[in-house]
Amino acid sequence: MTMISQTAGRSLRPSSSSGFFATLAAVAYGLLDRLERRSAVKTLNELDERALRDIGINRSQIEDAVYGQFKAELTRYL
Repeated sequence: MTMISQTAGRSLRPSSSSGFFATLAAVAYGLLDRLERRSAVKTLNELDERALRDIGINRSQIEDAVYGQFKAELTRYL
């Protein structure tokens, strides 16, 4: 008499749905981060030259400052 296993034909790996949800969460956080940074760039672009000078950047450095590249550039001089 032959017995057929109930797991025949099914993968023995854990469900991949947890990987799917982790990827979905990472994409959602990435999208929210992108929207937040775009909002910051827009807000900084609305400031006048004096306000930008008070925070230590000029208009051409706004995107670099928001996206984190400006800080790396400053550390070269410290």
